[in-house]
Amino acid sequence: MHWMVKVFQPGRTVASLPGAASLTEQASAALLGLEPDYYSTELARLTAGAKASARMLLADPDVGAMIDRLPLSKDARIFAFGDSRTSDPQSWAVILQELISARRPDDNISVVVSAVSGDTTTHGLVRISEVLAGGPDWVLFFIGLTDARTLGREPTKTNVHHEETARNLAELRSRVTSETGARCLWITPVAVNENQVSKHWALSRFGVRFRNEDVAQVATAMHGLGDPVVDLFQRLDPSSLNELLMEDGLHFTRAGQQRIACEIVRFWCEL
Repeated sequence: MHWMVKVFQPGRTVASLPGAASLTEQASAALLGLEPDYYSTELARLTAGAKASARMLLADPDVGAMIDRLPLSKDARIFAFGDSRTSDPQSWAVILQELISARRPDDNISVVVSAVSGDTTTHGLVRISEVLAGGPDWVLFFIGLTDARTLGREPTKTNVHHEETARNLAELRSRVTSETGARCLWITPVAVNENQVSKHWALSRFGVRFRNEDVAQVATAMHGLGDPVVDLFQRLDPSSLNELLMEDGLHFTRAGQQRIACEIVRFWCEL
């Protein structure tokens, strides 16, 4: 049940439908097959966890100094664009908002999460218009992992071929730079535990698999865009991920999300 709440957010999945804004927590719980009380309690617990992660990070004076140095002006709007690793109620983006709000309360800086579980870069091409309409100052792209996903025991292709992923990323960049004055920060996908993914109780039902060599292709494509890149694929090699990934070998624990937020801030504050 904990995995379901972290990985799937029905409100984000149906956000483009006319009645999405009226989707209640009770309806979201029903869509996930969960009891409403459990769903509400778990959401609150995850949100509290994100706040606690921010407090833990800010206990280190160096982290506070990095938040101060982020290239963000007063009233800046940041959009965190991604998939389930970003739509998580205690994701790196939520932690980032808590860090900025606590450290720079008078700057009125907002972090808007624009993320849908299971989205590829092709889905991103559809959703990016919502970001552009929101008047972004920065767009932080943490998307592309699902492009590298395969389905079935003997797959012959990834969801999106790496050459098409590169074209999609370039088009996303083009839309942002030509239609807004925003800057782009790219965050590469993190490696997965291939064995745990293939054996997970839920993912295995759909034949979900990943090969880290395919994930690496997405990271390579991001480096070809000419913008700053937080290379988490290199910074967080597979041997360091045991404490950062859930039992599915794919999604982040709270500690994992906290580490991602810290790595992004550490890189971003130097731009």
